[in-house]
Amino acid sequence: MTTRVAIVGGTGKLGGIIRAVVDETDGFEVIATLSSRSDFSELDGADLVVDASVPAVSIDVVRASIERGLNVLVGTSGWSAERIALVRPLVDAAGTGVVFIPNFSLGSVLGSAIAAVAAPFFPSIEIVEAHRETKIDSPSGTAVRTAELIAAARAGVGPVESPHVDQRARGQQVASVPIHSLRRPGVVARQETILSGAGESLTIVHETVEPALAYAPGVRLALNAARDAKGVIVGLDSFLDIGIRAPAGAPAAPVDEGGVPGQVARVTGA
Repeated sequence: MTTRVAIVGGTGKLGGIIRAVVDETDGFEVIATLSSRSDFSELDGADLVVDASVPAVSIDVVRASIERGLNVLVGTSGWSAERIALVRPLVDAAGTGVVFIPNFSLGSVLGSAIAAVAAPFFPSIEIVEAHRETKIDSPSGTAVRTAELIAAARAGVGPVESPHVDQRARGQQVASVPIHSLRRPGVVARQETILSGAGESLTIVHETVEPALAYAPGVRLALNAARDAKGVIVGLDSFLDIGIRAPAGAPAAPVDEGGVPGQVARVTGA
């Protein structure tokens, strides 16, 4: 059976990448491409909604989809744990599934996982993320997700040490982790997680070079997962065996073999 997909924000950069992946993936068909200003009645007839809109519209897309009994794959940034908590009761009541993906890049997900594994061993942790100047929200959804994973990993040792965070130049705190956002031309997406301790530091860097190549494996993975999902699921790490336990009931999904083109990752110590 073919899954009929409606893509909200399908005219944007991410939406275009997702549409190209759907078009070449067996078992899926795009039946509607909506802009962020389209009427939600255009969702009618779909089996799955993919949200690649903007933060101000995304929550309305999710609500409209849930009201129609449709599962949703959310690729729009700006969904913190607090914001996701607002729609969780709606999802549970409707018996549908919503999958939130802060970043479709497998390399980015691995970088965040490595940061979470290292987090309990370093008292000071900060994140510096950079995106092109057209990105609306800050901090990025990936940085927020990384900070939340770091906080969860440090539950037994407490929040990170963040001196002088009352000063605006010290960044925005998310789950006690200071995040610094750069918006500038000439960059696609780059994140550094800097962990520091007595006499040493560890820096985890991920950089997206070519989004269409970097995101495609993650988009395919997320599409298959979102089609049958129940409840709220956050992050590609929910479907990957990388040392972070997925939420109860999260379906398993295969991962493309081989390398992941379009991105660069490195871990350095000093």
